[in-house]
Amino acid sequence: METAADITTRVVTVLDAIGVEYEIIECDPDFADTAAFCEKYGYPVDNCGNAIVVASKREPVQFATCIVKGTSRLDVNKTVRKLMGVPKASFASPEQTVELTGMMIGGVTPFALPPDVPIYADDKLMALDYVILGSGSRSSKVKIVPQVFDVLTNTQIISGLSKATS
Repeated sequence: METAADITTRVVTVLDAIGVEYEIIECDPDFADTAAFCEKYGYPVDNCGNAIVVASKREPVQFATCIVKGTSRLDVNKTVRKLMGVPKASFASPEQTVELTGMMIGGVTPFALPPDVPIYADDKLMALDYVILGSGSRSSKVKIVPQVFDVLTNTQIISGLSKATS
C-alpha cells in the first residue's frame, strides 16, 4: 500500500505534466475533511471541491469521479446516472474507492486516477478564482485554478452535476 507521501508524489507528477500552476497545502490529517479544513485553515468552503467516486449498481461495475463544490450536493440519481449510461448508481463504497484510486478516503483527487475513469466537473467550479481539492492523501490539499478541468484528460464540465445544499 502506498504511503501518503507516495500518493502525493504520484499526484504531483501528474500535475507537473499538465502544466497548470498549483500549490500543495500541507494539513493535519485530522482536519482533511472539507468543513474542518476550511475552519482550521481559514479557506472559504465555497472554494473547496469534493471528489466523489460513483459506482454503477449492476455488473460489470462502472465508475466515475465527480467534482462538486463543498457547498453542493452531487445529483447521483439523475445527472450522474445518465452520464454513466447506467440504470442505477450510488456512491462507491470506501473499499471500492480505495481499490480503484489507490487514494485515501477524504483525500481523493481527480489527478492520477486510472485513465479509464471518466471525470465529471461541475460547471459551478469554473467561476471560481481557485479551487482546493484533495491531493490523494489526508496530509495535504491542492490549490489550483478550475481551468485545469479544461485540460485534464478524460474530463467533462457538466451543467447540473450538483444541487445547492439547503
